[in-house]
Amino acid sequence: MISFVMPIHNEEEGISKFLDEEFLPIVQEISGYEKEIILVNDGSTDKTLSILQEYAKKNKEIRVVALSRNFGKEPALSAGIYVARGDAIITIDADGQQPPKLIPKFIEKWEKGAEIVTGVRDKYTKHGLIPKLGSKLFYRLLKMMGSKSTVPGSTDFRLIDRVVADEFNKLSEHNRITRGLIDWLGFRQEYIYYIYGVRMAGKPSYSFKKLVHLAVDSFVSMSTTPLVIFGYIGIMITIFSFMLGMFIIIQQYILGDPLGLKWNGAVQMTVFITFLVGLVLISQAITALYISHIHAESQGRPLYIIDKKESRNLK
Repeated sequence: MISFVMPIHNEEEGISKFLDEEFLPIVQEISGYEKEIILVNDGSTDKTLSILQEYAKKNKEIRVVALSRNFGKEPALSAGIYVARGDAIITIDADGQQPPKLIPKFIEKWEKGAEIVTGVRDKYTKHGLIPKLGSKLFYRLLKMMGSKSTVPGSTDFRLIDRVVADEFNKLSEHNRITRGLIDWLGFRQEYIYYIYGVRMAGKPSYSFKKLVHLAVDSFVSMSTTPLVIFGYIGIMITIFSFMLGMFIIIQQYILGDPLGLKWNGAVQMTVFITFLVGLVLISQAITALYISHIHAESQGRPLYIIDKKESRNLK
């Protein structure tokens, strides 16, 4: 069996067009496998859920997972992967930017032994300069943070084997980025490059603020490099402060201020306090990020909640 997982949030304007014209025709052409389509409604506030429920009535292969509120794309993806029963699970967005026509190629690579097949954005169509630069900066920083396994441009348009899904379902962190965790698991991975399209309808539900938050979560959860970086900065500031202090002592008090700098006690204290306060503030900010993640994990809240009354064909 092959499972298809699609997280959906407020896509009433384009979801029917995407399913009828782009996605379902490709899925129907796939032969030799049982299929299930898991549509995860991530707390949509428009008519998306009712539209998905109508599809489930007409097609028993379609299962609707209705989350009780908007938990975000990452928990929605995790919910879909957990519910999926297939030997292979293909995740894809519902906005039409990822081409379903490549799905047979994903399956072909999986049949040849790949346990993870990842879709990678090779080119963009009509996207602004800022999103493109932001994406490149994100992956460059992620690589600097120590995530060597994540290929720049990799997306959640991917296929994972049952073995990978079972291991992924064991992961418990709440502040997660699905693609990073799947890459972290290892396993044999292949890549398919594609042109990133434009939305079929509506506006993206991911705001700039949410994207920044996702990036921060990625850096903190996937690597401890920030702690190491600021540890080096602390060492550099300490060495610089020591050298500056020795210079002031030798130049002003031992040699009698031959340069005529006339650094009095107030100036000296200001220099040292400024560096020390900056070091403390930076250290506290980075430590606070890690403490916030520890706090979230210690709460023990469920990653997602499924509204069984609104879901369809889960049994």
